[in-house]
Amino acid sequence: MELWSKLRSLDAYPKVNEDFYSRTLSGGLITIVSSLAILLLFFSEIRLYLYAATESKLTVDTSRGERLHINFDVTFPALPCSLVAIDTMDVSGEQHYDIRHDIMKKRIDHLGNVIESRKDGVGSPKIERPLQNHGGRLDHNEVYCGSCYGSEESDDQCCNSCEEVRDSYRKKGWALTNVESIDQCKREGFVQRLKDEQGEGCNIHGFVDVNKVAGNFHFAPGKSLDHAFNFLQDMLNFQPENYNASRIISFYLQSNYCIEHKHGPLMANYPLSLKQISHKINKLSFGKEFPGVVNPLDGVEWKQEQTTGLTGMYQYFVKVVPTIYTDIRGRKIHSNQFSVTEHFREAIGLPRPPPGVYFFYEFSPIQVDFTEENTSLLHFLTNICAIVGGIFTVAGIIDSFVYHGHRAIKKKMEIGKLG
Repeated sequence: MELWSKLRSLDAYPKVNEDFYSRTLSGGLITIVSSLAILLLFFSEIRLYLYAATESKLTVDTSRGERLHINFDVTFPALPCSLVAIDTMDVSGEQHYDIRHDIMKKRIDHLGNVIESRKDGVGSPKIERPLQNHGGRLDHNEVYCGSCYGSEESDDQCCNSCEEVRDSYRKKGWALTNVESIDQCKREGFVQRLKDEQGEGCNIHGFVDVNKVAGNFHFAPGKSLDHAFNFLQDMLNFQPENYNASRIISFYLQSNYCIEHKHGPLMANYPLSLKQISHKINKLSFGKEFPGVVNPLDGVEWKQEQTTGLTGMYQYFVKVVPTIYTDIRGRKIHSNQFSVTEHFREAIGLPRPPPGVYFFYEFSPIQVDFTEENTSLLHFLTNICAIVGGIFTVAGIIDSFVYHGHRAIKKKMEIGKLG
């Protein structure tokens, strides 16, 4: 019995007989409010416990030699699909012109309705007796080898499609000025395709694979030329109000460029319609999507009102931040976030910029790591105890203050009445 008495003396919660309790209206109201507060905070803690929280930290990006997918979905309301070229280049010297793989183009009308959807790149259709590189027509027992029209690097080189002829000319640094005379282009219906797409726009989406170094990719209304470190464009003169086949298929530079190569200077002076580089970026991302990512260029639209009658270069300067997102199961998503500024460079003065939509990107040396983490059970229980104990303590202080204050006022009133 002595043991029980000693234990009873350690009781930190002495009980009071119910006959000595004094229940008040203010105490009841405070009890209801405090109980509601406890329930609200309890369910809030339950939600935080069940759903993972994301922690972030900054580290130095130590990755090397990686490649990156740039995903895009861009609409040009006044530029036909046959005229849109996608090029990439970076500081390492890697360059790709008129990229066609992994890209889908949709022809759209002036209302934005899809006319046709196709993968970029059209092969040469079969035709009876196409022109051979030796000048004759293809015989039944002969292998087809198309002419490169003077741009061959060797006697056995073949150009079996319009695109191969154009590539061969590009490597020589020549401009292809009369596409109608090229047998491959006539067979592929290049001229007819441009006629069919008169007044149309183009939605182009897909991805390009680039080195993880500073560089740029761009959408240009024409096909690119690269010679002796010069970046040029042999633009297609596509103007619906002044339409004719010979102008449609003549490649030209936007304004007064003088390009020196081993065959002499190449001059051109043709303005391009302003509307051709008006565009809307439906989607642009660098790498894979991850939860909570915000791409600032999604939904951005740019239209230029006609002022000087000249086009120019619309530039986006993108700062890419490498990001690793680790989910609750430990799976990692290697991706990127980015910030952007934009600038329009009008074609005024010399040298005039090549028209198009350009994205210049560079990578930050700092990497952001996002990690999903669940709250531990002990932490959850500690928070619950803190909520219940804290609210009851605060509610007790408030109740005591109200109760004793009410009694003091009541006493003073009674003394005043007695006096």
